[in-house]
Amino acid sequence: MSLVPNIITISRSLAAFFLLLTAPFSPAFFVIYIVCGIGDMLDGYIARKWRASSALGATLDSMGDCVFVFVVLYKLLPVLILPPWALYWVGGIFILKGSTFVIGLVRYGGLAFLHTYLNKIAGISLFCFPVFYHFGEISMVAAVLCALATLAAGEELVITVWARELNRDRKGLFFQ
Repeated sequence: MSLVPNIITISRSLAAFFLLLTAPFSPAFFVIYIVCGIGDMLDGYIARKWRASSALGATLDSMGDCVFVFVVLYKLLPVLILPPWALYWVGGIFILKGSTFVIGLVRYGGLAFLHTYLNKIAGISLFCFPVFYHFGEISMVAAVLCALATLAAGEELVITVWARELNRDRKGLFFQ
C-alpha cells in the first residue's frame, strides 16, 4: 500500500507528457490537465493518510510538479498573449528556481525542493491559471501569479541557503 502514492505521482508525471499531444485549451488538454491536478492532490493526501510519506515520494512529487509546469509552459507560452514584462518575470523566476536547485544539490547533495505553504499557494494559483486567463485581465493575472511565484521561490532560496539541514516538509521561512 505504501507504493500507491508514488504510483499516482509517476502516473500524473507521465500523463503530463500527453498534454504535448493536445491543442492548448482544447477539451482534451483540460481533461488531462485536471487529471494531473487531481493526481497531485491525491498522492500527498494518500501518503499522509496512510502514513506512507517518504523522501523518495517527496522528491518524485516535486519532480512531477516540475515536469507538469515545464510541459504546460511549453504548450501555453507560444499561444498566450502576455505582456513582455511578464515573460521576463517568468524567466527571472526560472533563474531563481534554478539557483535554488543548484544550491540545494551543492549544500545537501540532493534535490532540495521544499513543500512550503507559499509553494503550495503559488502552485494552486498557477494551476488555476487557464481559468484566470480566460476570465481575468491578463496583466493583472500575470502580475499576481508572478508575484506569488517570486515570493515562494525567494523563500525557498533563503531556506535552502540558510537552513542547517534539509527538511523538504518545512512549512515556511518562519515555520518549521
